[in-house]
Amino acid sequence: MNQTRRALLAGTALLPWLPAAQAQAPASSPTAAPIRLALIEGLSGAFGNAGEAVFRNVLFAVERVNRRGGVRVGGQRRPLALARHDSKGSTEEALAALRAALDDGASIVLQGNSSAVAAVLADAVEKHNERRPQQRALFLNYSAVDPALTNERCSFWHFRFDAHADMRLAALVEALQADRSVQRLYLIGQDYSFGQHVLRQARALVAQRRPDVQIVGDELHPLGRVRDFMPYATKIKASGAQAVLTPNWGNDLALLVRALREVGSEARLYTFYGNALGTPAAIGEAGVGRVLAVAEWHPNLGGEPSDELVRSFRQRFPAPQDDYLHLRMQLMVEMLAAAIERAGSAEAGAVARALEGADSSATAFAWHPARMRAADHQLQQPLVVTVMERAGSPGVPFDIEGSGFGFRTLRRFEPDAVAQPHSCRMARPD
Repeated sequence: MNQTRRALLAGTALLPWLPAAQAQAPASSPTAAPIRLALIEGLSGAFGNAGEAVFRNVLFAVERVNRRGGVRVGGQRRPLALARHDSKGSTEEALAALRAALDDGASIVLQGNSSAVAAVLADAVEKHNERRPQQRALFLNYSAVDPALTNERCSFWHFRFDAHADMRLAALVEALQADRSVQRLYLIGQDYSFGQHVLRQARALVAQRRPDVQIVGDELHPLGRVRDFMPYATKIKASGAQAVLTPNWGNDLALLVRALREVGSEARLYTFYGNALGTPAAIGEAGVGRVLAVAEWHPNLGGEPSDELVRSFRQRFPAPQDDYLHLRMQLMVEMLAAAIERAGSAEAGAVARALEGADSSATAFAWHPARMRAADHQLQQPLVVTVMERAGSPGVPFDIEGSGFGFRTLRRFEPDAVAQPHSCRMARPD
């Protein structure tokens, strides 16, 4: 019995909505074999909570497509079938999961929580497609933001739906540039390709945009292995830093901000991911007006389509600890479905060509202007810098994870304002 079959029997892979989706399809449009999606993510270990949060997002998006009958291909409706594979946060486990998923007929691979894992998966998918052109697969990336993935390591088979690190960093530094109270800045990140890149670029960008700011710390720590951040927090407070810029994510971020609170640091936090996965609750009242985060969207963006998305997700996943919603993961599945319909095929090469240059106008999220740049397969979309406030205060109707705190829009950047040049020289299949 193979690995994925065990997961199926355990109720964690092929999901129970599939028969219902087939039953809902109109008689004039018969259902056909499902289109298989494989989520390869760290579902256990130090970042298991982040992997499970992604799974809920992708499941929510897949269920929405299947409720309307699936994807129309060649006069038939094909449901999306989502399988989940636990990489345990390891590149070796991720490669083993990829082999199992491809053996089970997956044609769409989804991953994002680790740029290191994304890099090896992108390479493995490309090699697989060269060896087995009749069973090619597509890699959709929702969170791995190392810029190299759409620059020197770009691949025709890889598409990124998140803003990459340099795009996010540029937006954060724009906000920092306007905060004249900050004269001393501490940089801290996880010691792998993503964290290393962000800290290196942050130092250069701050020197360019705010040459008056003194960087009083520049530190990397092991990824997912630090249980006590008090030594780091103590150094940050002793440095006199008035702000901390960090690309940390998952428990590494929550533990860092909790330690900063415990040592009494009053530094503002400029974060990539400070708006979820326990961070607002970890810092509590001390974060009001001081924790900033950057994303493509946030629950308090405003407008009925956005508000309805929040309400419907919370109805599906009502537990406060499950309150992790990101538009990019919803948009990824919607753009995939639209590309399959436009291509008239679920074959990876045809879908890839249909995704190139595609935009959000043909999806349920036309209100979020986004376009997949064909040259490097990097989605171009708005970015929003937000600041933590008490729920119920102006501009903050929704809190995060039942914490009593939410985020308010501080700055919004249109796609052209955060677009970055690229160095991709993509090899395209015949």
